[in-house]
Amino acid sequence: MNKPDNRADNEAHLQKHIDHTVANLHKAEDYLDEHADEITADEKQGIEAKNDRRKESIKGFAEEKRDESQQ
Repeated sequence: MNKPDNRADNEAHLQKHIDHTVANLHKAEDYLDEHADEITADEKQGIEAKNDRRKESIKGFAEEKRDESQQ
């Protein structure tokens, strides 16, 4: 049997996702700052691309959180 859709704590879960993703974004930026002269251009580009995806995820989580707060 499927569990009922309990949305009571969705805002808290979404905020947790936002916080975690922001922390990872900052860690990656710090890594780039500290090791810019030690990593390859491909590695740098990969980290920057991942950070771009993280920024998009953060926007999506924030929009979803706003939607949840209006329900």
